[in-house]
Amino acid sequence: MLSRTPRAPGAPRAPRTPRALLSLLAVCATLAALFLGTGAPPAAAASSLPCDLYAAAGTPCVAAHSLVRSLYAAYNGPLYQVQRAKDGAKTNIGPLSAGGYADAAAQDSFCSGTTCVITEIYDQSPRHNDLTIEGAGGAGAADVGAPADALPVTAGGHQVYGLEISAGMGYRDNSTSGVAVNGQAEGMYMVTSGTHVNNRCCFDYGNAETNNMDTGNGHMDAINFGTECWFSPCYGQGPWVQADLENGLFQSDAGYSKNTANTGTGPLPFVTALLKNNGQDHFALKYGNAQSGGLTTTYSGGEPTAGGYRPMHQEGAIVLGTGGDNSNGSIGSFFEGVMTAGIPTDAADNAVQANVVSVGYGGPTGSTGALSPGSEVSLRATTSCCTGDYVRHQNDAAVISPVTSSSSSLDKNDATWIVRRGLADGSCVSFESRNYPGDFLRHSNYRVYRQPMDGTAQFRADATFCPQTGKSGTGTSFASYNYPTRYLRHYDHNLYIASNGGANAFDSSTSWTADVSWVVAAPWAP
Repeated sequence: MLSRTPRAPGAPRAPRTPRALLSLLAVCATLAALFLGTGAPPAAAASSLPCDLYAAAGTPCVAAHSLVRSLYAAYNGPLYQVQRAKDGAKTNIGPLSAGGYADAAAQDSFCSGTTCVITEIYDQSPRHNDLTIEGAGGAGAADVGAPADALPVTAGGHQVYGLEISAGMGYRDNSTSGVAVNGQAEGMYMVTSGTHVNNRCCFDYGNAETNNMDTGNGHMDAINFGTECWFSPCYGQGPWVQADLENGLFQSDAGYSKNTANTGTGPLPFVTALLKNNGQDHFALKYGNAQSGGLTTTYSGGEPTAGGYRPMHQEGAIVLGTGGDNSNGSIGSFFEGVMTAGIPTDAADNAVQANVVSVGYGGPTGSTGALSPGSEVSLRATTSCCTGDYVRHQNDAAVISPVTSSSSSLDKNDATWIVRRGLADGSCVSFESRNYPGDFLRHSNYRVYRQPMDGTAQFRADATFCPQTGKSGTGTSFASYNYPTRYLRHYDHNLYIASNGGANAFDSSTSWTADVSWVVAAPWAP
């Protein structure tokens, strides 16, 4: 297990060993792209990761955070720290190798038989701007750590974990090194999710106040992602990439959107969100699908026209998951993010986006059709009426409906689930949505829904099902962990946990054994 000596609050930052130099090929390719102004990603060496690419463009990272992977090709230190509930012990989780993906198996082993929360997210840059659980602020009580197993995801073909923020969770560093202050230029991006969002303030990543208070216009410079429309009009349903510059979520210099084409990212499972700001008279917003394609600029223009933003007055703290004054009613997902000294070029942004896409966020797990952790499955009904119907989510609820080879990609994704170790009992299973990372099947008032994991014991129990031989003699039946006489059942095309006989209509004994028996099939989603 990796260790890291903690820094006492207010103590000076210890220097790190300089990073290994980028390969000559990567540097030359990057510089050539910048000089030619092609705007296309440079032909960087495969070993060049986001902070290598930004450094080669002259805008080095001053913060680099990820639970998923190294953001420098040479980085082999800790990524994050977890603490387990049963004894309070802590351990650091690092990459499998330099420049690699997180050793999630080490987390699983350390947290086996108990639960863990994330207590620290380490900065991979030489600045040591590590994020710890945020304290109380002007708009919110002290936060709590996010559950370490709430957001399992595939990245680079590896099973890893992201950071899933629920209301009341957040991370911060108020004593940083190298982060922009008082109108200095900076850039930043994060990889987040378009399916785990809300309209509460404020799911941010970036520059914030050093005292957890709102100290005025221009004292923040952070990416905001969610469906909160601060300045009307906003177009579409969102979620939008916006700039939290304090006392407003800005889509333009006027605050409101001047871009009618910017209707938000839609429900993309993985989104690259990007903000850059020269601190004086210009900022820009971009987004991209973190699974494919390039970046779209939604705004590039002047700083807000209201007082206090020209120039900016950044204070240099780093916040993740809340607003600058710890407004902590938002939800969101975080996989990776960096902050730079100076404004990155468009070519460097494009190169980073290409690298993010190469990660393969949310790609196939490599296992299908089995009730083993990490396997992707679809669950087919066995009742004679419905043998072509599969469990899927629709409007947040679990239902059964026909799915065939000619069904839409959306329907196939909605009907695909990733088997995870039972959130309440590792000998049972939980089902994570393929296209809503971090959302699981769980029951509430006996009805079954797709909902984001919030880390509570109640959610863990509600989202855990224990496989048994099918009650009809065919397939598999799934007993509710916390209601063991109730089984996952379809009734009138909706999903319930149902007993064999009872006061509720969905507890009817008619065809009960068939309705609670399922074929664990190969996944519909590729």
